[in-house]
Amino acid sequence: MGQYLPIVCLLILAVLFGALSFAGSRLLAPRRPSAAKAAPYECGIVPSRDAPERFPVTFYVVAMLFIMFDIELIFIYPFAVDRAFLGSYALWEMLAFSVVFFASFVYVVARGALDWGPVVTQRRLESALSPERTSSSTIRRVGLEGRPEAAA
Repeated sequence: MGQYLPIVCLLILAVLFGALSFAGSRLLAPRRPSAAKAAPYECGIVPSRDAPERFPVTFYVVAMLFIMFDIELIFIYPFAVDRAFLGSYALWEMLAFSVVFFASFVYVVARGALDWGPVVTQRRLESALSPERTSSSTIRRVGLEGRPEAAA
C-alpha cells in the first residue's frame, strides 16, 4: 500500500484544487447578467434572426462514421506492422471487428446517412425550355438584401 501513497496524495490534491477553484470562482466572480451576455455569439456576427430549422442529424452521423474509420485504422495498424508476432488470434479479432464495422456502415448508409439535400426528381426537358424563362427569373440571387438595384 505504501507504493500507492504518492498517487493517492496527488489524487487528493487534484480534487482539492479543483473543488477550491470552483468554490473560489463562485464566491469571488462578479454577477452582472445582461441581455448582451445571454445572447448567442459566433465569430462577432450578431444573429439577426433565429435559425430556420434544426441542424441536420446526418452531419453527426457522418462525423461518427469518420470516427469509426479512424478507430478501425488504429485497430488494424498494429496487426499490419507486426502480424507475425500477434499471430492468428489478432487476425481473427481484426476480421471480427471489420465485419461488425462493415455491417454497421452498410446499415447507416442504407438508412440514408450520406444522402444530403432534397431528393432530385427527373423533369421533362420541354418544361425547362420556354421563352418566359430567363437567367434573371430562374436564378435565385442571395445576399443582395438591402443593396441598391445597380448591384443586382
